[in-house]
Amino acid sequence: MRKNILILKLGALGDVVMATGLIRLIQRHHGDCQHTLVTSPAYAGLFSSWSGLEIKTFDRKSLLSTLAVSLWIRRKQFLRVYDLQSNDRTALICSLSGIPEKAGNHPRLPYNIHPDSYYTGKCHIHARMQEILSAAGIPSGAADPCLPPAQADREIVSDWLKMRGLQHKKLVIMHAGASAGRPEKRWPHFSELAGYLADTGYLTVWIGAQDDRELNASLARVTGVDASAAFSFTQLVALTEHARFVLANDSGPMHVLACGNIPVYGLFGPTNWRRNHAVGQRDRVLSLDRDGPDFRATRLQDLKADRVIRQLEQDGVL
Repeated sequence: MRKNILILKLGALGDVVMATGLIRLIQRHHGDCQHTLVTSPAYAGLFSSWSGLEIKTFDRKSLLSTLAVSLWIRRKQFLRVYDLQSNDRTALICSLSGIPEKAGNHPRLPYNIHPDSYYTGKCHIHARMQEILSAAGIPSGAADPCLPPAQADREIVSDWLKMRGLQHKKLVIMHAGASAGRPEKRWPHFSELAGYLADTGYLTVWIGAQDDRELNASLARVTGVDASAAFSFTQLVALTEHARFVLANDSGPMHVLACGNIPVYGLFGPTNWRRNHAVGQRDRVLSLDRDGPDFRATRLQDLKADRVIRQLEQDGVL
């Protein structure tokens, strides 16, 4: 008898993080079932401390790998699939899966559980994924992203801070990087803002991956501490326990850091903040488009540091 539940969420980083709370809702709704998440290898670590969730990874850029995982899924005989990706690749996987109940984003094949209307980007991505769950009969509940750090994560972060004498500093986390192919998403005034914060007693921790090393090193030479590639995703959440607030470009780490319990300010210009802001941080969007009725692309360089500083002061985080 079919009983197991499959969840598809391949990427990108921010989208996977936004789906974490929804995955928890699916697990809770199908409490007596076994759950499997298919994702990309880069994001398996996000779920390393989760219970009751088997992780299956595959190379989503390879057609042969896609066919192989589709055959693996077919052999497992799942009862239902929640396709929280719903792109052409996962639609193909669903079509080949042999799963009788297929929940997805679009009112078309292969999905027989779906919202009534097509998704045209008019609402936030997270809200749309909630609509998929609603169509599948899952009551709305606490669906905020969740990446709880393990105690080992907290100890690693604490040791890192102690080694640098930072445990008693007023820390601010900043992520000045963005996708390598999207340089227009990088705000050019981080150095100016960090210098102002340093003059008022705050120390910036520059976080990011290997691709951010050169940028962060140049920023840290002006002020702050370079933490490029120092932490895992869940350790970044643990780092928020030692900081006052976060300021980041529209990026995956922005969503990761929003799983902490501090204010997260997201910088938006060329991308639509209305469907991409960190969940729960809508009021902390920093954009020249912030008060317009409809999205219009703006240049991030036109969002000056003094305007950001005024917003931080008005919100009482400084």
